[in-house]
Amino acid sequence: MLVETREKALIGVIGGSGIYDLPGLENVREVKIYTPYGAPSDNIILGELKGRTIAFLPRHGRGHKIPPHRINYRANIWALKALGVKWVIAFSAVGSLREDYRPGDFVLPDQFIDMTKGVRGFTFFEGGIVGHVSCADPFCEHLRQVILEAASQVPEIKIHPKGTYVCIEGPRFSTRAESRVWKEVFKADIIGMTLVPEVNLACEAEMCYATVSMVTDYDVWAEKPVTAEEVVKTMGENTVKAKKLLPKIIERLPEKPDEKLCSCCRSLETALV
Repeated sequence: MLVETREKALIGVIGGSGIYDLPGLENVREVKIYTPYGAPSDNIILGELKGRTIAFLPRHGRGHKIPPHRINYRANIWALKALGVKWVIAFSAVGSLREDYRPGDFVLPDQFIDMTKGVRGFTFFEGGIVGHVSCADPFCEHLRQVILEAASQVPEIKIHPKGTYVCIEGPRFSTRAESRVWKEVFKADIIGMTLVPEVNLACEAEMCYATVSMVTDYDVWAEKPVTAEEVVKTMGENTVKAKKLLPKIIERLPEKPDEKLCSCCRSLETALV
């Protein structure tokens, strides 16, 4: 693995749709990471925020150049791991599958359902050593609790503490029939296109990962078809709130995760064959 820096960055931030930079970073520098899986979505921005070193990566690249199904998820996670990232705070835009999760609300998922189609590189273990990581509780509970506490200090944010995220391939939105299945049969709460395989790759890399899902619309189950214009408008409002939330999270994160609340840092102990 070849990187252009030996600095250790503890906190990784993955910016979803609408989040292509982080205001307030000091001592900013940009690094290019080389991975066995090719190039990440963009160069990684290193900087200081609240006295902590942050490694920021826009998931879709600056300018939103990469669609969900073309993101090099393995390269992204590998690059963050190479820099020494332990915590990963991921932001993403999602649709809502329930009335009370309204556009503008934030959701902190605790479960996911994978409905991608197998075209994404979804594991680091492809032969020689086989890894079967447990995804029974796929998100870092310690990090989730820190995010919830931080969100309580931002008055304009309404955050739901639990939810099941169904991840579809994209880039198209759901049909009405599909949307009813996600809502009525799967009982999922939100829908998006980027969580998988990012979450399980972070688990394989023994990184503490949680995602802040920002609701932009009601999915098409609500009878009104989703439009890109509608999504972009709400996404802009959500981005402003997300940038207020992040410093609150950063200042609450300890140097190391509490292993009583989280097994992310030991995920490979019982996974390798």
